[in-house]
Amino acid sequence: MTDRITAKYLIETPLSPETAAEALSRMSTGTFVAVAGETQSLRDRFGARVEGVHSLEQVDSPSLPGSRPAEGVVGAVRYTRAEVALSWPMENVGTNIPTLLAMVRGNFYEMTEVSGLRLLDLELPDAFAKVHPGPRFGVEGTRNLTGVRGRPLIGTIIKPNIGLTPHQTGELAGQLADAGIDFIKDDEAMADPPHSPLAQRARCVLEAIDSVAQRTGKRAMYACNITDDLDAMLRHQEAIAHAGGNCVMVSLNSVGFVGLAALRRRCPLAIHGHRNGWGMCNRHPLLGVEFAPYQKLWRLCGADHLHVNGIAGKFCESDESVVRSVAACLAAMWDMPRPMPVLGSGQWGGQAPETYRLTQTVDVLYIAGGGILGHPGGPAAGVAALRQAWEAAVAGIPLDQYATDRPELRATLEKFGRGRK
Repeated sequence: MTDRITAKYLIETPLSPETAAEALSRMSTGTFVAVAGETQSLRDRFGARVEGVHSLEQVDSPSLPGSRPAEGVVGAVRYTRAEVALSWPMENVGTNIPTLLAMVRGNFYEMTEVSGLRLLDLELPDAFAKVHPGPRFGVEGTRNLTGVRGRPLIGTIIKPNIGLTPHQTGELAGQLADAGIDFIKDDEAMADPPHSPLAQRARCVLEAIDSVAQRTGKRAMYACNITDDLDAMLRHQEAIAHAGGNCVMVSLNSVGFVGLAALRRRCPLAIHGHRNGWGMCNRHPLLGVEFAPYQKLWRLCGADHLHVNGIAGKFCESDESVVRSVAACLAAMWDMPRPMPVLGSGQWGGQAPETYRLTQTVDVLYIAGGGILGHPGGPAAGVAALRQAWEAAVAGIPLDQYATDRPELRATLEKFGRGRK
């Protein structure tokens, strides 16, 4: 593999795409004017190279404010969209991920030469994988920990997310475990509050899960949200490991790449990566970052599970984007374990057929909150209904037909279906 780092962008600019690309490349070694010491030999060795410019459509108005047309231009300005590839020598940053981000994102988003910029992908030398830990478990390791094979893992979130005591949370977790759930997680807003101290909550939940496991032989995985400053996260994961837990959850955009990597090196448990705040990165089509490069960096830093939203979910992200995200997680990369895609956001059994049709995989963690806890027959019926929906999806049987002699699925269709099958 090359020893250069390549970043691909979608840009929009009032200039020619070639001029805008050159402006971006100049940021690697200097500024907008020539400065002392910036020799041609230095630029040749350390400067960014424009590897390609592919012009797309033109539009009449800018997607984002603050751009400026070329000097001397009067009258209406057209804005050109283009895909641009830049590369840098690896010796500029080594395998330092925070500085890599400074190089490939830098001040690019603020430049007046562009009226839109989005990071589409990153190509990184193999040296990054030799230095960074990667996932400890990923898809296969998670299946080994849970004993679930041949189907999606079915999960849920403790609801209500705020207000329950540790004992109440443990009682609910016990009900869910008794219902046969594979995975239980805290909400991202629940970490270590005074009304539910993390250590007490984790102990109550894990004791309830273990009690069910002793009776049934099935042990649900619990992702306790340890998001905090680094010292606290390390203490929390030690407490959970001591209590017999096998998973922790962190809010990735809150703890950052450095926080996750430091946790991964000390934590023997699976790390469930929640991407709350993703809309800041992705919602505008001419701003932010695609999931493909985003997940590469979180994979390098050690996330075992990565949220990808869900098909026909409650959030704004398109189904096409969700499908690309699932594929990105499951793509082989650097001989590292593949992170488990986590499908969530307004999920219930009704989305299972389309999810399977579009993704063609059961290597997902399928999380439903209200879709399980809001089932008219209770949590056990909610879990059963989700499994039945996925059985039908994989077998290619319409849900209404499969529900004929399965009352749990029939009830979920009646409650959540709103006429959809």
